[in-house]
Amino acid sequence: MQASSPANPVPQDRWVRAFLEHLATDRAASIHTQRNYRQALTDLLRWHLDERKSAPDWAKLNRDDFRAFLRHLGRQQLSRAAIQLRFSALRSFYRFLIRRGQVETSPIRNVVLPKLGKRLPKFLTAQQMADLLAAPLKLLPTGEGAEERRAEAALACYRDQAVLETIYSCGLRISELCGLQAQDIDWTEQLVRVRGKGKKERLVPIGAPALRAIQTYWQMLPENPVLDQPVFPGRDSRKPVSARELQLRLKKYLALAGLDPALTPHKLRHSYATHLLDAGADLRSVQELLGHAHLATTQVYTHVTTERLKRAYDQAHPRA
Repeated sequence: MQASSPANPVPQDRWVRAFLEHLATDRAASIHTQRNYRQALTDLLRWHLDERKSAPDWAKLNRDDFRAFLRHLGRQQLSRAAIQLRFSALRSFYRFLIRRGQVETSPIRNVVLPKLGKRLPKFLTAQQMADLLAAPLKLLPTGEGAEERRAEAALACYRDQAVLETIYSCGLRISELCGLQAQDIDWTEQLVRVRGKGKKERLVPIGAPALRAIQTYWQMLPENPVLDQPVFPGRDSRKPVSARELQLRLKKYLALAGLDPALTPHKLRHSYATHLLDAGADLRSVQELLGHAHLATTQVYTHVTTERLKRAYDQAHPRA
């Protein structure tokens, strides 16, 4: 999408601004969600200005207007997923307007969108996951070099090992990991309080290897994080390490483990869910652990249980 030019500025819509503020504060939406929703609304505002020569009146837009916008998006050769994302943002925006009494119903309700092809989530096998978890410590500095520089490099390696162990142990989104505070870890009960989407909190078990990795990393810090300090601090100890830095570091470890460097931190969450289900965990439990609002979101992982079910059938059925 082209950036707006001074000759054709995007109108400053007060309800769009209010909605984006609502996302950031009331719903505590992730940076990615805020960016995607802002993009979707900006696209619509710009299209309406170009095509209709005016800013949209949200109460007067109807289904045909959004069908025309849908055709416009199709001409831009956007993927089906990108179109679905834009209309998801618009649906949320209209729910916001309805709650604020600005419109009575959503004109998007009966707009038929292009269907998405079914995509199964990518995940790592248990062995691949083990190889990835071992990768950070393979980069520990050895030999000669400035002691301060070596200490800094070693700290990053131990931090990254703890990060990977924690994501995999708890099935966290990268934003949830960065939001972890020292007070969120219950070392005795081996539980972590996670702040998920929409300010929803959940308790998630954390394994002993992840806890040991965090302790080892903390022992290398000038002092242990406490209370509301981040579990994984950045250069400023009061703020967490950035998601972007962790994503870049992950690419290095994936390559070192002989895996696809294009895999994202979210694929570790996919691996967590896949391995739980493949080992016999029930779907409802995995839904709660992942913090999914709807069971249908979790069901996408059930494809991985096919082989386990086949093995159980072969072993148990007299006519297998």
